Amino acid sequence: MSILQELSDLVIAGNYLNIKAKTQEAVDQGLTAKEILDGGLMPGINLIGERFARNEVFVPNVLMAAKAMNEGVEVIKPLMLDGSVTTIGTVVVGTVKGDLHDIGKNLVALMMRSAGLEVIDLGSDVSSDKFVAAVKEHKPDVIGMAALLTTTMYEQKYVIEALVKEGLRDQVKVMVGGAPINQAWADKIGADCFAADAAEAARLAKGYVA
Repeated sequence: MSILQELSDLVIAGNYLNIKAKTQEAVDQGLTAKEILDGGLMPGINLIGERFARNEVFVPNVLMAAKAMNEGVEVIKPLMLDGSVTTIGTVVVGTVKGDLHDIGKNLVALMMRSAGLEVIDLGSDVSSDKFVAAVKEHKPDVIGMAALLTTTMYEQKYVIEALVKEGLRDQVKVMVGGAPINQAWADKIGADCFAADAAEAARLAKGYVA
């Protein structure tokens, strides 16, 4: 078994305790950050994402795999500064104001990073002002807003209105998601798309920047 396959298997298993040493072993063998990322870490997390979309694994499995992947990425981060690893676009994500749920949003961020996107994660309870400020600062291709409560879903509408007011709406694609959200709601508030799950969110975002 190749060391890249071993890395992939460690990610799939969520084995965050052993992946740092194995990643360092790959570095010591002369593999580049891009080879390790594209050939080992990302195939593992992508497979977990596909299994999650098919309901073959569940949120705890994805979170453990994400933790393992992040441990591996920490090892190769210094090597990534040489420019061998590039991103295809930038996405700002956050859970809207008044909503503290972040597991779904974290999964979206993970899947988007796996798709080669740079993700600016604003966290949870994010106001429209913070979304607007992030668009001004990072000039993302896409913003993704999560709302997990019916009482907070209107915040997605307020963010879009704020983007319009600031003259930024036509500069960025707006994606919405969350338990109470559907395509009809996305259409109603003027969002560009609705994503039903993390895998779809990554696919849609990648489509916007490809």
